[in-house]
Amino acid sequence: MANQPTQRVEVAPPPRAGMLQPAAAGLREVNRFARRKPLGAIGGLLVLALVIVAVLAPVLAPYGARDLPDSRQGGSTVYIPPNSQFLLGTDHVGRDVLSRLIYGARISLYVGLGSVLIGITASFIIGVTLTYAGGIIDMSSQRVVDALMALPGLIIALAIVAVLGSSLNNVILAIVIGMIAPVIRTVRSQVLSVKELDYVTAAVAIGAPPWRIVFRHIVPNCLAIYLVLATYYLGFAIIIEASLSFLGVGAPPDQPSWGGMLTRAAQEHVLTAPWVGIFPGVAIFVVVMGFNLLGDALRDVLDPRLRGR
Repeated sequence: MANQPTQRVEVAPPPRAGMLQPAAAGLREVNRFARRKPLGAIGGLLVLALVIVAVLAPVLAPYGARDLPDSRQGGSTVYIPPNSQFLLGTDHVGRDVLSRLIYGARISLYVGLGSVLIGITASFIIGVTLTYAGGIIDMSSQRVVDALMALPGLIIALAIVAVLGSSLNNVILAIVIGMIAPVIRTVRSQVLSVKELDYVTAAVAIGAPPWRIVFRHIVPNCLAIYLVLATYYLGFAIIIEASLSFLGVGAPPDQPSWGGMLTRAAQEHVLTAPWVGIFPGVAIFVVVMGFNLLGDALRDVLDPRLRGR
């Protein structure tokens, strides 16, 4: 018999130690951050919980956001207090409050991330560019910022949404316009300090173009303030969205917004069914506190002037 050719089986080599180093280093940094800033770690866990709940809302929610479930005991499901079937009770229509809270996390996360990604990024780039330009450009832009700072952000957002109509995208646009002035003011103070450092002066002396100085030297050294502003204004955006929904000009009534749930609870049966307003208020409080704790911890860790504290 002819010798049959033998088949060679290739075994994948084990992962190199260098491939695991970035993940291990990341875990060490997270552990170090949690030990140094335990409140910041708690805030990060609360933010992570919000993201998980928003992403897995169809899996976690016992019912749909607009479903009218049947009671096991029969009869109406309107204003049923918390029990084994409805853990947080039902509202004035008979919808499950827990399910609407879970789906409402999606709206809060959508409004928060959308407004921050657009507003903070745009304001950061505008603030860095105008401040580095200096002269009449910087001074004239600051007068516009001063005029916008004279009006509260909620008043600006309320006026914009009242003109454009009630929708989540209009809420995001209103929040973005309301946060532009304070963000530019904060970024300007950081850029003014970085602009006078030796390496920026040296780059100007050797004839580096302005765009290279801005994006290679100034922007990387201002990213810490960008992250801090992002975490702070995530909570701010959630509060503004809830406030607009509470006033009736935010999310449409059919969407499970936490502020809209508070509106219905405040308008009707505060004493009859207090759970309808208590649980959305607690959700807003916990989420905003998580963002604020995380933002304060990131500021202390990333700001060189506060690292010794």
